[in-house]
Order: sequence, then C-alpha cells, then structure tokens
Amino acid sequence: MADLGADAAQHDTEQETSIIDEPSFAALVDRHRRELQVHCYRMLGSFEDAEDLVQETYLRAWRKRETFEGRSAVRAWLYRIATNVCLDFLRANARTPLPHRQPALGADPDTAPPPTDEVPWLQPYPDRLLDVVAPPEGQPDSQVVARETIELAFLVAVQHLPAQQRAVLILRDVLAWPANETAAMLGISLASANSALQRARATLKDRLPPRPIEWGATTDPAEAERALVQRCIEALEKADAVSFAKLLRADVRVTMPPDPFWIVGRETFTAGLLAQFDPTSPAYFGEWRALGTRANRQPAVAGYVRRPGESLYRPQVLNVFRVEGGMIAEITAFPPEVFSAFDLPHHL
Repeated sequence: MADLGADAAQHDTEQETSIIDEPSFAALVDRHRRELQVHCYRMLGSFEDAEDLVQETYLRAWRKRETFEGRSAVRAWLYRIATNVCLDFLRANARTPLPHRQPALGADPDTAPPPTDEVPWLQPYPDRLLDVVAPPEGQPDSQVVARETIELAFLVAVQHLPAQQRAVLILRDVLAWPANETAAMLGISLASANSALQRARATLKDRLPPRPIEWGATTDPAEAERALVQRCIEALEKADAVSFAKLLRADVRVTMPPDPFWIVGRETFTAGLLAQFDPTSPAYFGEWRALGTRANRQPAVAGYVRRPGESLYRPQVLNVFRVEGGMIAEITAFPPEVFSAFDLPHHL
C-alpha cells in the first residue's frame, strides 16, 4: 500500500519553501484534489459531503499556508488538513448507523439474516473519477483506490467506527502511513493509535462480508462483470423478471439508502419486479431502458423509466452490485439524484 511518508520525496518534488500567491498555491495543490476527495469520501461515506470538505480543506490550507514547511511533502500536509477537516465535521454532525426501522421484506423469521444497520447518508462514488486518481498498477500509490477499500461494503463497515478509529484505520491500513506519523497527526500517543487500529480492525472483520475467489481462477473478472451487466440490461429492457432472477443469489440483499425499505431473498425481489413489469399491476412503473456504468469499483446499472403516456425515459435508479461467484449477492439502489455525478444523461 502507498506510504505517504516514505514516498513523499519522489511523489512531491514540489517541496516549496513558500506558498504565497494564490496562482502558485493553486498550481501546487490542485493536483491532489481528487485523491483528497476519495480520502474524505472514505471518512464520510457521502460523495457530496466529500466534495464540500475538500473545498474546506483548500480554504484551510490557504489560510495556513505560512505554516507549511518546505521539508514536508505538500501531499502529506494536505492529507493532515483534510483528515482534521473530516474529524471536525464528524464532531459537529454526529452520524451513527442505526438498526433498520423495519424488518426486511421477504425475511423468514426463523432464518432471517443478522440485522443490518441503515446508513442513509451513503452515496456511490463514480469509477470515472477514481480512474483519474489511480496511477498505473505497481506504482507507489496504486492502492489509493484499491477495490477492497472503496467498495460499498467497506464504506458501510467504516461508518460504524468512531471518528478517531476511522481516521487511524484509513491512514494506516489504506494509505500506509507510519504509526508514529499517524499518532502525531491526530495528536494522540503511539500506544493510543495502535490500540485504536486494533479495535477498528476487529470491528471491520465482524462487519465485512467474506471475500471469496470471484469468477474462478481462469475467468477475467472485468469481462465476466461486463457480461453480467449486459444480461441485466437486457432483462430490464425486455421486462423479463425471470431472466433477471437467474442473475441473483438465492439470499440476495437489496437496500435503498436513504429509504429504510430493504429486501432479502431472490423470490421476494423477483415478485416485486414482476409487479413493476406488469402493465395490469397497480405497481407498474413503465418501460425500462438501462445503461451500464461502475461505482466504487463495482458493476452498476442506471435504470431509466418511461411512464405511461410519456415520451422520455427519465432517471429512476442506480443499482450497484456486489458480485460473488458470478452472481449478484447484494444490490444497493440509489435515487436518481446521484446520476449527475456519474455524468449520465438526464433522459433517454
């Protein structure tokens, strides 16, 4: 994983002794904007809040520009500021995942899955922006947007950590900061930082799903995911709930942040699809069109609906898939408000 301390010299040749005028300051720090946004996103789980806090990071950095010391890396200096901006935000805006306000639709009381928590502020992160941040594989910072630390399951699990534990875990295990630098940046002892890291790791171990070998050793995951997305699009556009059901695990879980409604099980979810696809049903939505995309290094499908009597297909839902063994194990469905971040069309 990337070491912000160890690779500072080669990554930040811009070790200026003074950052005074605004154009020079902007030229020096703007190259780090996207990765700082990813850092804030991991801390907060919200794409919109991450954008706002990167702006706050830059304002705070500008006000503190005289405190920058040339022997420090600009990148590490900005990460310190961004982390503290996020911690200040979390202190002022307490966000705690809470148990679902209603039972899962389709869950058998005798075999119901362990209760999950609502994270209503969760938003997806477009892969098109992650690609801007990601350096070539094997470069020092190739882990900055590593899949296992940007997937929605990781983001949800991280939201269960107290703010300081969250910061320690992200700095140490995601960005590979040295323990002493992490402790100094957060103003805590080395022992406290190490203790926080151990507690955070234990929480994540309990909350993250297992990571099986996906698709099999001889299958290209990217190609297999593209094929799965295409089959999903075809099923939606043909209003074929039976074909869509074949893509789902029997115990598939569907959540819809910020809505508390959630579903467990292929049969229950498919029954809902059948009603939405049936023009004679009160639950009929209309005709569907769909576009493939990616979010959080996961396959996704943007769904558009043409309501009866209308001529345009309008944004309806962005479904992000967690895939296990070539089948959809989890769907996180986001409202159409997220489409603009993905540069998706306003209508079809």
